[in-house]
Amino acid sequence: MEKYDALKLENQLCFPLYACSKEVVKQYRPYLDELNLTYTQYIAMMVLWEHKKLNVKELGEKLYLDSGTLTPVLKSLEAKGFLRRYRSDEDERVLNVELTDAGWALRDAALEVPAKVGCCVKLNAEETVRLYELLYKVLGGLKEE
Repeated sequence: MEKYDALKLENQLCFPLYACSKEVVKQYRPYLDELNLTYTQYIAMMVLWEHKKLNVKELGEKLYLDSGTLTPVLKSLEAKGFLRRYRSDEDERVLNVELTDAGWALRDAALEVPAKVGCCVKLNAEETVRLYELLYKVLGGLKEE
């Protein structure tokens, strides 16, 4: 092994993760454009469809996003009428996020998006499950640090 082999792009785990993420997200674009959502807005909506109401900190933890990234996403979703943000009655420092009726209605329109994008990923069911498990194992290890 040469001295600088560790600096070769082909030897980096981070690069195929980055490139795959970017390319998979690109596959979402035409479907999300129809819904007037960016990918980050879409994943925020998916968490809210599942959990109904969260505070911004909880939402950020689920999405691995800091408040500086999440705040403009939530402001945009609120401007589109999909959610509302409001201060907690118990602690005004806590900002809650809750879907509006329009946000709930969008869930039906988004229902086919995962299957449409899933067709673009050329993995069989077993490979898909294994990749999912490995990626969450990596995420879990990074979160512990």
